[in-house]
Amino acid sequence: MLILLLLAACNNETEYVSDSNQSPEVVQIDETPGILYDIPVARYTIVQHTFKKNQVLSEILYPNHINYQRIQEVADQSKEIYSVRRLRAGHSYTLFLNNDSISSLAYMVYEIDNVDFLVFDFTDSVFVYRDKKPVTIVEKTASGVINSSLWKTMKDNNLDQELILTLADVYAWTIDFYHLQKGDAFKVIYTERRVEGKFVGIERIIAAEFTHRKTSLRAYLFESEGIDDYFDDEGKSLRKAFLRSPVKFSRISSRYSRKRFHPVQKRYKAHLGTDYAAATGTPILATGDGVVIAATYAKYNGNYVKIRHNATYTTQYLHMSKRKVKLGDRVKQGDVIGYVGSTGLATGPHVCYRFWKNGKQVNPYQQKLPPSKPVKAENMGAFMEVRDILSQRLDKIPTQSNQLAALAVVKPN
Repeated sequence: MLILLLLAACNNETEYVSDSNQSPEVVQIDETPGILYDIPVARYTIVQHTFKKNQVLSEILYPNHINYQRIQEVADQSKEIYSVRRLRAGHSYTLFLNNDSISSLAYMVYEIDNVDFLVFDFTDSVFVYRDKKPVTIVEKTASGVINSSLWKTMKDNNLDQELILTLADVYAWTIDFYHLQKGDAFKVIYTERRVEGKFVGIERIIAAEFTHRKTSLRAYLFESEGIDDYFDDEGKSLRKAFLRSPVKFSRISSRYSRKRFHPVQKRYKAHLGTDYAAATGTPILATGDGVVIAATYAKYNGNYVKIRHNATYTTQYLHMSKRKVKLGDRVKQGDVIGYVGSTGLATGPHVCYRFWKNGKQVNPYQQKLPPSKPVKAENMGAFMEVRDILSQRLDKIPTQSNQLAALAVVKPN
């Protein structure tokens, strides 16, 4: 299967700082010396360790002169913030030891992930709180052409696969990523999050252009009715009523067919679904909003979920290893409803995706699916201003081929 070749990453970067997941504001980065996790370090001895397998918190606190009563207070306070039962091997923690005769413990800081951390404060009465490291938002651009394997390309070009997953989410309703062709190309303006200079994730895609089968489709991020969404040049939403696939980046192992040789039953019969082969445990996504009308087990279907989206459309997901929803649940497009397995009449791990229109099973990829709402007329002027700025910036990004290229970020006025 032909997939994306990411080739370009810019050296000139625009930086912001964000203390939350909200849109970043331009502020000055605080790099105050002698401060660690917002704690002045001068008065303490700093000791850093890694949480060990099967280690419990008391094994760290008690030898550092925190008695069992205070340890219990820590556990009680942590329940609503981040349970101490969730502390995991491999995560870093830092001890702030008083410079007294017994080196008593003043603070312990446990890193939940690259951004969030948990603080146990023993300077007075026990106090437990959760905080975040400052997140630097860096704006970047990239471009590429389809030439080789996605995963090899990402590795060769030192780019994080999250960028491709994010780009695929933007075009999930409009581009069939299972049928890309050599010569297809893309450009993208995006932001990534960094903590202490290290990449920790993609923030969002601001604008993109994807050329597939010699037809280009641009996507612009725009806030409509309080929700960020992606729209094309005419202000039409890129979202459709259904995702094109219930799993991300799997392989179609068997297509919808009126006559297919069944690998288990050894006879020709209709296969009114599309099989996506994927590793056991791969999340299965609801392809559209709806209500779960079946979540059960059957001899041939194995664990399965069926969703009614409206009076016209229904979808079904078969052979799950585990269901995550139950009868009557309301689900949103993209929600995880179960995990890939091989239950029922299946020769290997996959999900069989079935699609009904007006009570009849049909091939979903031959249906003209209804679009989501476009930009409202009263917001069209604002959208066009955003579109024009971003379109000019996309025009300045060259589509590179077979080599890395440094691209300058053009900051909008």
